[in-house]
Amino acid sequence: MNAINSISEFHRLLSLPGPRHPLVSVINLAESVFLEDEVWKGFVNRFYCMALKREAKGKIRYGQQHYDYDKGVLSFTAPNQVQQLDLQNMECGSGYLLIFHPDFLLHHALTGNIHHYGFFDYAVNEALHLSAQEENDLIVILHKIDQECRHIDRHTQEIILTQIELLLNYSKRFYERQFITRKYNNSDLLVKFEKIVDEYFMGEVAGLLTVQYLATQMNLSPNYLSDLLRVHTGRNTQQHIHEKLIAKAKEKLSTTSLSVSEIAYALGFEHAQSFSTLFKKKTDLSPMEFRQSFN
Repeated sequence: MNAINSISEFHRLLSLPGPRHPLVSVINLAESVFLEDEVWKGFVNRFYCMALKREAKGKIRYGQQHYDYDKGVLSFTAPNQVQQLDLQNMECGSGYLLIFHPDFLLHHALTGNIHHYGFFDYAVNEALHLSAQEENDLIVILHKIDQECRHIDRHTQEIILTQIELLLNYSKRFYERQFITRKYNNSDLLVKFEKIVDEYFMGEVAGLLTVQYLATQMNLSPNYLSDLLRVHTGRNTQQHIHEKLIAKAKEKLSTTSLSVSEIAYALGFEHAQSFSTLFKKKTDLSPMEFRQSFN
């Protein structure tokens, strides 16, 4: 697997002059020409990338999925994710790339906080579609970052990272707006989600129900599914799983004579103690105390 290790190397592959700053760059796609290079057939970047693309044509593979760029979209990729580009059918269109190396975040709060922005782990088909005003808001910030790269001094890192954090917070807001404006489509997804959960427990349970299993069944990335659920229900995927587990446990404790261990195994737990700990945490009662409350 090919690796693009530096911002400078990425500039070279896009036929651009060297970057003004070695760890961060704003790239104008209208000025870029992708070099014919074997690297695009399968590569990983060692840096974060935010791509705002307008009227771009072509396919990108990110992780396990393809995405066709045909409208203005905003997408994010994290370091070390496998990507492929189909240069034969690609037109850059216009837009911007913001790329920054993880080392640029060192000694700044964003080093730890960037993992809270789940859209870096969304699949490419879960890109954000922007309104004209939202797009303009982001472009203004990108221009500020680009200008700051021209004047490197001891304040540069803090100023640029403040702008990057602002970009990420705006993007988080815009994603939540997209979840809401796609309410009717998402309503179908929520119904499908509940059906998958119910069918899992109706069948022969093979281990604990997991976030990854549900995301796979719904053809969504785990982070996208959790963020979608949080916006519409106030609870993420794991919280929904726990809620369903407790409901099923209460049903079995109150209507069957199965032992606590048998109920735990029936719900997918390997160890009864893990089940009892979760039940106590969620209900303030042990499983036996809950059962006794019905006698």
